[in-house]
Amino acid sequence: MSRSIWKGPSVDRNCLGSKSNKLWSRRSVILPQFVGKTFEIYNGKSFLRVTIIEQMIGHKFGEFASTRRKAVHKQKK
Repeated sequence: MSRSIWKGPSVDRNCLGSKSNKLWSRRSVILPQFVGKTFEIYNGKSFLRVTIIEQMIGHKFGEFASTRRKAVHKQKK
């Protein structure tokens, strides 16, 4: 279910006026004023550097910082 239109996008205040570019708020929506800026998004272990482009507007920060590792399978000998 999506957020109702009259409420507007959900953005933490730390994202808007923050001097540092480190974000813990993965649930915040990317706004047009963020285009061209670089943010470091926390994935639970470390910060991943992401540069915001126009195609990311309307999505959430967490979509661009994966919290899962890719499976590494052993090679058969």
